[in-house]
Amino acid sequence: MAMTMSGEVQLPAPRETVWTKLNDPEVLRVCIPGCEMLDRLSDSEFQAIAVTKIGPVKARWKGKVKLTDLDPPNGYRISGEGEGGVAGFAKGGASVALAEKDGGTLLSYNVEAQIGGKLAQLGQRLVAGASKKMADEFFTKFAAAVSAS
Repeated sequence: MAMTMSGEVQLPAPRETVWTKLNDPEVLRVCIPGCEMLDRLSDSEFQAIAVTKIGPVKARWKGKVKLTDLDPPNGYRISGEGEGGVAGFAKGGASVALAEKDGGTLLSYNVEAQIGGKLAQLGQRLVAGASKKMADEFFTKFAAAVSAS
């Protein structure tokens, strides 16, 4: 099953601060819903473990994430894939762009993902709704993290 999602979030911090926090594994670990571990493998690679529950399917995901097209402090591309055991697999990418706006930073994102296994059998609407909820939760926590600096 293929899925796309996009959005914009106005953050109450300078673009350089947002960029720094977007590249800080500790900040990201706290902000990503269900994240148990996020370790930096190199300047552009991370390894992660996260637990999600979508409908009746709960899974512990293990995966790697790679950052490319780095353009500090304007944005980058994230790509990754993860295995969720019987729940299935997910792989995809997102482009993230940062722009100065209204004394803060406007973060724009576009996500494309492929999902397979039990998770894909739940249906597009349920998975898309849960993904949107997790994105909203991440950005609420991330906005708090950048405004605290």
